[in-house]
Amino acid sequence: MISINNLSIQFGGESLFDHVSFIINDKDRIGLVGKNGAGKSTLLKIIKGLQKADEGDVILPDGYSVGYLPQEMESLSERTVMEETMNAFEEVVQLERMITGFEKMIGEREDYESESYHKLIRKHSDALDRYHLIGGQGIHVNIEKVLLGLGFEREEFGRKMSTFSSGWQMRVEIAKILLQQHDVILLDEPTNHLDIDSIQWLEEFLENYKGAVVLVSHDRAFLDNVTRRSIEISLGKIYDYKANYSEYVLMREERMESQLATHNNQQRQIRQIERFVERFRSKSTKAKQVQSRIKLLEKIDLVEVDMVDESGIRFRFPPAPHSGKIILEGVGLCKDYPQKRVLNDLNFSVIKNDRIAFVGKNGEGKTTLSKVITGLVDFSGELKFGHNVVIGYYAQNQSDYLDPEKTVFKTIDDIAVGDIRTRIKGILGGFLFSGDDIEKKVKVLSGGEKSRLSLAKLLLTPANLLILDEPTNHLDMRSKDVLKSALLQYNGTLLIVSHDRDFLQGLTNRVFEFRHGVMKEYIGDIYDFLEQRRMQSLKELESAQRKAGLPSDGEPVSLNKANWEKRKENEKEIRKVKSQIARSESEIERLEADMKLKEGMLASPEKYQKQIQDGSLYMEYEDLKRALEREMKRWEELNYELEIVEGWGN
Repeated sequence: MISINNLSIQFGGESLFDHVSFIINDKDRIGLVGKNGAGKSTLLKIIKGLQKADEGDVILPDGYSVGYLPQEMESLSERTVMEETMNAFEEVVQLERMITGFEKMIGEREDYESESYHKLIRKHSDALDRYHLIGGQGIHVNIEKVLLGLGFEREEFGRKMSTFSSGWQMRVEIAKILLQQHDVILLDEPTNHLDIDSIQWLEEFLENYKGAVVLVSHDRAFLDNVTRRSIEISLGKIYDYKANYSEYVLMREERMESQLATHNNQQRQIRQIERFVERFRSKSTKAKQVQSRIKLLEKIDLVEVDMVDESGIRFRFPPAPHSGKIILEGVGLCKDYPQKRVLNDLNFSVIKNDRIAFVGKNGEGKTTLSKVITGLVDFSGELKFGHNVVIGYYAQNQSDYLDPEKTVFKTIDDIAVGDIRTRIKGILGGFLFSGDDIEKKVKVLSGGEKSRLSLAKLLLTPANLLILDEPTNHLDMRSKDVLKSALLQYNGTLLIVSHDRDFLQGLTNRVFEFRHGVMKEYIGDIYDFLEQRRMQSLKELESAQRKAGLPSDGEPVSLNKANWEKRKENEKEIRKVKSQIARSESEIERLEADMKLKEGMLASPEKYQKQIQDGSLYMEYEDLKRALEREMKRWEELNYELEIVEGWGN
């Protein structure tokens, strides 16, 4: 158990934490949530002891072991993957060397009756006993299991760490922390470096982990599947909920609504008492009642409404320019690197308004194909574009394309044209850059700020083919929701690389899976893809069992399979309805924004005299009003349908 007591810390004169206290219990599964900059990573560093608080302390039991994974770290190791992972077990490594040395010496000796020989035998025996006591014999098996789960191939265990990307090197760090079996592990954005298969494996591993887990993540599905407690950090305070992320969001809304209702009722009561006192203060016949009410006012314990940080990005992609029906076609497309062929004879087509997710392990070619399409890397084969295709590209390392010496304002001003130049401050404001922020140089921006600035650049040139490579990295939950809403409303073609299942849900209609140089297409969104993959795995397992001549369990298995398929079909229907609800909510937002615009025009008759006089403005406003009513009704029907469908699964 870890006790955090009255923790306070300030940055730049502002309070990051203000006398924060909570306890991390054994076997807790805690998600730290809050917007970027709220202090989540700082809190993990304080618990680990890497940073000191201005006030308060962190109390750990004697001998308590804490593992910590930072968001980013630089590895300079020249060891192999297996050697680096084994380095997490220094005592085991030392014992193995000692045992090997003792066995070599014993094999070279022939003085079996001497005292020194017997002493050598005892040392070997003691080392062997200690080795078995700390589980040394199982370390290699466990290492292999974890490395495979995190996406490594067996043949890669002997490769040097320096030959891997930083993302794969971080996987080795994750493996070391998981294998060391700490009493509590602190994980800061662990899924940033993982693909969907590895994320699902990590979820299962953490579910059965013997110690406590405290993690920071912007992956809603990961948080929901791993955590059972959510600690929100907002404006220097914390709010503790015994719930996963999605449940916490609902509970927070209920808490805020309840607080507001109680506050309003109390304020109404206070106003009534004050009116009574003011009206009858001068009347001697009411003096006793007035004094009674004054005392009542003094005793009232005021209900405060917790402040919520509502700041978040807001934007909408510009309308896509007109294009032909065929956006692009790849024929026999290949890409070779010195180490291996990444793309092997790909044949595919992208049709207008397609929404395609690129998924697969890191290094399998998702980013490479994105760069091939945008013309950033050469290739062999044929890539044909349709009529008037205009590409908007967001690279995974988009911040590398920003000039570190330019200011935020200059970055946008240099590429803005026409009347957009007059709206630069408004655009930047929509991405949370205001006041002095727009004069900051790019080199001092955080990862999240650079991501927001890169997204702002995308708005300046209308595109009908958006290619987004990991656009949600460094974005907080609210910003991701805004980006998803904008993409749902975008009327062009979308190719998106992402490992975030919740973000992808309902966003795409096709999935391209990259594996071993080839690409396989699946119809549907990310959960349809995962379901089809599971069904394929089940069929492969059954086929392998038949080939091996294993006995069938008979009808109960068929019944279980039928129930499983029924449950999966129900889950598919739930996802479908939720996707329709998300689209409906986006449409409601659009209609409300358009109505607000028309209301502003109606409030300025001198400016829009012609449209008001001929009645066209009123007609447009009424059309929007009716459309909004229809959409609100549809939204209610969809939510009712969702309740029914979710009820089928219970």
